[in-house]
Amino acid sequence: MTDQSAVSSLVEVQVEPGFIRFDGDKEEKYIFNYKVTITNRNKNNIQLVSRAWIITDGNGKVSEVKGKGVVGEQPIIAPGESFHYTSGCVFPTPIGFMQGHYSMLDIEMDSYFTVAIPVFRLAQQASLH
Repeated sequence: MTDQSAVSSLVEVQVEPGFIRFDGDKEEKYIFNYKVTITNRNKNNIQLVSRAWIITDGNGKVSEVKGKGVVGEQPIIAPGESFHYTSGCVFPTPIGFMQGHYSMLDIEMDSYFTVAIPVFRLAQQASLH
């Protein structure tokens, strides 16, 4: 799977999706992970305050997930630094898509801004869509 990246408001978001396994014991479940790198290209410290995801499975079913921070953290990212995290998702189909945004705080300016998370595909290696 290929990396996806987007730059908005001097913050770069890179996503590297991956397929973990198929679990078909009780119901079909395709388990994926994604590694995210958020790089602060701004001159000020920023804090990731919240996230919002739009998740679409291979059947076209759309789910929205919102919450504070990521993986239990609301990291502060210094200028020129990056924050990395890995998370996951389970689909009933061998392919799906995710996209969304982060709400960020410019600490020195005390102002909030939004950073886009690029659309990326999660797919079992042998699946084409």
